[in-house]
Amino acid sequence: MSPTWRSQTPLDEWDLSLSGALLAAVRGVALLVVVFTGLAALLLLRVIERPVFGASRPWTPHITVAVCRLALRIIGLQIKSEGAPMDHPGAIVANHSSWLDILVLNATHPLYFVAKSEVAGWAGIGWLARATGTVFVRRERREAQAQKTQFATRLLAGHRLLFFPEGTSTAGQVVLPFKPTLFAAFFSDALRESLWVQPVSLRYHAGTGSKPRHYAWWGDMEFVGHLMKVLGTKPQGSVQLVWHAPIRVADFENRKTLAQTAEAAVHAGHNLVARA
Repeated sequence: MSPTWRSQTPLDEWDLSLSGALLAAVRGVALLVVVFTGLAALLLLRVIERPVFGASRPWTPHITVAVCRLALRIIGLQIKSEGAPMDHPGAIVANHSSWLDILVLNATHPLYFVAKSEVAGWAGIGWLARATGTVFVRRERREAQAQKTQFATRLLAGHRLLFFPEGTSTAGQVVLPFKPTLFAAFFSDALRESLWVQPVSLRYHAGTGSKPRHYAWWGDMEFVGHLMKVLGTKPQGSVQLVWHAPIRVADFENRKTLAQTAEAAVHAGHNLVARA
């Protein structure tokens, strides 16, 4: 099990003003309408998609992309992107600092997230995650073979997976060492020659008047409180994405060297964006 990351400095203090609370309420209602309208459309379309295409999902992921783009527009968070998503089959790996990462990355193109198994039981969020095809895993050694099989099944179905190899979210100022466990599935005989891994660096930039760690969500921070903080923010900031060159799995001997190479790319991009 991956330990929860802890900051060495206290959490930033913040107060939600009356105007901020009203803004959060308006944005929150708009988000609920968009999310549940999109979910209804996805579930209805899935009724047709499932019997025709089986495990493949050629239609419904595009609804998720549209919902995430609308959600970010409602929130007011701007995406600045360098590079582009790869065309190769495989997976995307990125550093992790907030629940916002899910909206940001899903807004780029169709993806299937890999999340810790606990997320499946979260009220509301777990239901949305299951509906959108999230892969749930337990980051334990005894589960390694089962996870490898699960990943291989999804990848062979043409799904492009996205996971956070750090295993936990941080305050967004550092990139933790990548855990190689989830890279193991890429080295199966059926997949190794055809798959690629694309590293992506994310870094949030707070808006005027907000502290640098404004968008980060980690440790024991409550989700609802952080959600209200983000929704009540004005002006909003931005998130910088750096899409690095895809890495061919067949060029590596094992999962550890692949994980280290991906980590180095994400780390370099994260530091570069910080200086921008």
